[in-house]
Amino acid sequence: MIVYLLIACFFFIGTAVNVWLTPSMRRAHTPSDSPLVSVLIPMRNEERNVDELLQSVQGLTYPNLEILVLNDQSTDRTGEKLEMHMKDDQRIRVMNGKKLPDGWVGKVHACHQLSSAANGEYLLFIDADVRLKSDTVEKVLGLSREKGAGLVTGFPQFPVRTFLEKLLVPMQHFVVYTHLPILIANKTTWPAATAAHGAFMFFEKGAYEKIGGHTSVQHSLVEDVHIARSMKQRGIPVLLANVTSHVTCYMYETNKEVWSGFAKNIYTGLGRSPVAVSIVALFYAVLYIGSFGLFFVGLFWHQWLYVLPFIVTLLQRFLIDRSTRQRPFLFLTMPAAACALIAMMIYSMTMSLQKKGYEWKGRRYQ
Repeated sequence: MIVYLLIACFFFIGTAVNVWLTPSMRRAHTPSDSPLVSVLIPMRNEERNVDELLQSVQGLTYPNLEILVLNDQSTDRTGEKLEMHMKDDQRIRVMNGKKLPDGWVGKVHACHQLSSAANGEYLLFIDADVRLKSDTVEKVLGLSREKGAGLVTGFPQFPVRTFLEKLLVPMQHFVVYTHLPILIANKTTWPAATAAHGAFMFFEKGAYEKIGGHTSVQHSLVEDVHIARSMKQRGIPVLLANVTSHVTCYMYETNKEVWSGFAKNIYTGLGRSPVAVSIVALFYAVLYIGSFGLFFVGLFWHQWLYVLPFIVTLLQRFLIDRSTRQRPFLFLTMPAAACALIAMMIYSMTMSLQKKGYEWKGRRYQ
């Protein structure tokens, strides 16, 4: 039991170090000059997000922006709403997406089209469900220059509403802070030590073009991680920052969307490896579900050493939730979240091994 407790403490300490070492946009200096920044937004069937997103983008205070939006063959009112906003702001340009070529993932192809039309020295890719604080661009530009990064990315703040959102969405932050050595990720170009979130990707254009942009990851369902790894393989620094002070992402609206979204990404993110799924599932079952069981055993038998590992794991989750502006008391769902994560990994792996593929935004991917 002492060893079990020490393992829990090891991951708690590692998490605390990661939280402390992660750069924050709040502390970034505003640059004295204002190079052109292109804000690039792919949209497919996003009528529910158009108004709030563009109001957020139009509220940006950075003085030298162009805003390019790609309507990726939407079948809802996305195009109609975009045209209305374009009339109100000269900085906004709406493009109509081309037919998806064979071998391309939809979002990747949309981002490629946007980058081809962009004129900025810097490219900021955001998703349609993102909302930005008014000084986001100057802060991320300052952070990029301070750290000499070709790419600055980060996991946004995630407001959660549905049952599955509350369990699975905050686990994105948890997995990164628990398993990724932030110092190595940000100070080296070792490709294996890489994390990225496609909802917020800020590139220096020369670095982006050096790797061939999104054409280098045209087949990928987790293009954010793969494009970051491509940059590191070319010796370009990538910075993972805590952007939750400035970037909010409303990822899903229904439990079905949560399930489909995670199913599409999680097995691919684990390298499509059944061995990796088995190791990760065992780790979460033993440490984050097992400690919950031991907690009750300890209470019943008055064995207080059995109680401590669960308390440490809750403190670990609390630390991550607090640093990423997650809802209070959601850390108490950690055992259920670990169960949901394991179930999702197994489901995603099964769908891939049975070659059923994944459906997202009306398109099916293998």
